Amino acid sequence: MTTPQFILTEFVSLAPLTSWRIGGVARYLATVRSAHGVAEAIAFADTHFLPVWILGGGSNMLISDDGLPGLVIRMRDMTVDIQHRSGVAAVRIGAGAPMAGTVRQLISAGWAGLSWAEGLPGTVGGAVYGNAGCYGGAMADSVTHVELWRGGNIASVGPHELGFSYRSSALKRHVVPKLIHGMHVGDIEPIVVGATIQLTQEDPQLLATQLAETAALRKSKTPQGSSCGSVFKNPPGDSAGRLIEAAGLKGASVGTACVADKHANYIINRGGATSADVCTLVAHIRATVQAQFAVTLEPEVQILGAEWSFNA
Repeated sequence: MTTPQFILTEFVSLAPLTSWRIGGVARYLATVRSAHGVAEAIAFADTHFLPVWILGGGSNMLISDDGLPGLVIRMRDMTVDIQHRSGVAAVRIGAGAPMAGTVRQLISAGWAGLSWAEGLPGTVGGAVYGNAGCYGGAMADSVTHVELWRGGNIASVGPHELGFSYRSSALKRHVVPKLIHGMHVGDIEPIVVGATIQLTQEDPQLLATQLAETAALRKSKTPQGSSCGSVFKNPPGDSAGRLIEAAGLKGASVGTACVADKHANYIINRGGATSADVCTLVAHIRATVQAQFAVTLEPEVQILGAEWSFNA
């Protein structure tokens, strides 16, 4: 039986779909498994005059407790297609594929280039959109082509058109101003539906060792509990976590949102935290660091559907 490419559900709680476990109800949730599914979902939004939001793995976003009163598109294409020759692979990956699981799958098959992403939350589409990176690596290092849904068509573009920069891309810079209220069908920016990355063949045992080292490093630095990962980008030549810790903010809290003791660039939901709690705490952190060190921390996380602001 053919798997549906577009599944629509109503009044869906978004909190369980985010790593922060915060967020209200989506009026409609469209689970899509292909570019065709994206087209169907957007056609539905157009017919019903709905704003649209894109939800990847929910790992780098804060969703309003009031929910999203339109259509949320959740990318679930998990295709991994490996084409290789002479020790080099071109791997086409669906936008909904989980980063962590995909990395392990590729490394177990002996393909090198993504060990840095072991344990990275979120999806491949989200990682491309935000040029995710850590431990000396980033998506921009491996991406050769990205498939975009744009104006009803699928276009394959190269890195030069994506404008990759530190934790960002041209896609992200164009979309961010529209995230709070959602994008209307007429002005929907390109949507990542797939990406092709280039990897090289390596000894699987050596790669397994590298993977274990990255996993141990991540575990040593990552606090336990529900979080979005790093809240702030690192300012040039410094560390956001170091600045927040130096400002005496470890353990600072608003409601049940708390700055982690293990890593000050994490905010943990200790249970029942609201988007307002997080925004208020983020604003407090920014104001305190600015006052003490004259450094303005730039949030890495994005707000969806709220009137709240991260500004101090």
